Amino acid sequence: MVSLSHRALAPNRVRWLSMFIWVLAVLVALASFRFLVAQIDLVMPAMVHHARDRPLALYAHIGFAPIALALLPLQFSQRLRARYHMVHRWLGRVYVASILIAGGAGVVLALTTSAGPVAAAGFLGLSALWLTTTGAAVWYAMRRRIALHRIWMIRSAALTLAAVTLRLYLPVGMATVGFDASYPAIAWLCWVPNLLIGEWLLARDRASQPLGA
Repeated sequence: MVSLSHRALAPNRVRWLSMFIWVLAVLVALASFRFLVAQIDLVMPAMVHHARDRPLALYAHIGFAPIALALLPLQFSQRLRARYHMVHRWLGRVYVASILIAGGAGVVLALTTSAGPVAAAGFLGLSALWLTTTGAAVWYAMRRRIALHRIWMIRSAALTLAAVTLRLYLPVGMATVGFDASYPAIAWLCWVPNLLIGEWLLARDRASQPLGA
């Protein structure tokens, strides 16, 4: 769908940072499918109440969100887009469909979570913005407004990467104040900073462009 701009940071730094992020994304995506080989109460104890009361929403979310996450490196590959445009386009459709399913299910899970209203609001905001930013990216792609498509895809990617930052924050929270105390904050921390970083990069990209560009 799009490619990351290298204008905002030094090319080598961007290359290594991008590679690190994409490796984490793929590893987290693969690890997210652990429910296929083990019971939910063993690998995702916080999701047990969803597995019992809303299994369709739960499995739609944890089954399709990792697909979108795993596709991010391919969607931001300049080489793939340039050489295999149709592959890029079809993978983009799979990415969008996965978010439509996982994001819709995420709304259901957020509204019915047992983690409290703060966590519910955080995850609801994440799901709603995930769907909205991805939908805007599709809208502009269909109208061949590629610059705007790229901007909204970067925002969508920032929210997709919440799956990575969530898993980075969880062990820190559990080791410090405990799961119950940290989880409501993590419901916001896993995506708000990501989105702010994305907006900062976009602002730097715009500032680096010559006037009239």
